[in-house]
Amino acid sequence: MEINYDEEDKYLLAKKKVEGIKGFYGNLTVFIAVNVVLIFINLYTTPNHLWFYWPLMWWGLGVVFHGLKVFEVFPSFGKDWEERKIKELMEKEKMNKNKWQ
Repeated sequence: MEINYDEEDKYLLAKKKVEGIKGFYGNLTVFIAVNVVLIFINLYTTPNHLWFYWPLMWWGLGVVFHGLKVFEVFPSFGKDWEERKIKELMEKEKMNKNKWQ
């Protein structure tokens, strides 16, 4: 089940991937900047009660998952998998309709 893309489709897919990477780096930049400010606020106002690690940890987990998705670290659940699954479900649906006719 190979999909043949023309040049325009390839361009649009590449553009979407670049937008995803750009979004990830924007998210990472904001994550770093905000957490530096939160660490400073926490250490300046209440150094004996540390709370900055909570947003750092949970938001950081979100950034990690965002990066894993954008850079396709687990490609088995990427776009190719989605396309294969869609085609598989369409074939099953077609077979079920033909079965009852």
